[in-house]
Amino acid sequence: MAKSFTETEKENIREKLIAECEKSWAKFGYKRTNLDSLCAKVGISKGAFYLFYNSKEELFCDVVDVIQDRLILIIQETMAGTPTKYDFAKALKLIYWEYDKGNLIFDFDNPDFIAFINKVPKEWLSKHQLNSLSGIHEIIKQSKLTLKVEEKKAMAVFDTLLSINMRKEHLIYDHFEVFNFMLDNMIEEIFE
Repeated sequence: MAKSFTETEKENIREKLIAECEKSWAKFGYKRTNLDSLCAKVGISKGAFYLFYNSKEELFCDVVDVIQDRLILIIQETMAGTPTKYDFAKALKLIYWEYDKGNLIFDFDNPDFIAFINKVPKEWLSKHQLNSLSGIHEIIKQSKLTLKVEEKKAMAVFDTLLSINMRKEHLIYDHFEVFNFMLDNMIEEIFE
């Protein structure tokens, strides 16, 4: 018979599952993250896992939700008040740092990420915009910053900058410094 958990235990276990899944996904990818390992790290049986989630994909969906909430909080805190283009650059730098922590999670074109997307419920997928540009577009819109260039061009520039993270091992210089240098020099050309 399955062990019953108090509400506090359930919440703690769910938080631990999400945290361990995020770490494993960032390090090994979706396919190589397995439930047996996650359950062992959290201290529950695989059978008990199904008291919390119906599937591995449901857990991964919660991980995406937690990450998106964290990114939104970073943006809100950085862009509070009357934001400037420099606040926007700071927010983008913080997002880039988050991308670096979970490289495999944010590689939307990676076959491993696509395998995850192909297994998630369509209702969940329709509620989430899983690309780097949707959030950036929203930041610009809410900030009321004025673009000097066409919006599509600005979005392409920001997408290209964020994609540095996916090619960081091919760069001959520190990818953070490259990202920061490019952003700091382009921000004047993109915004009023």
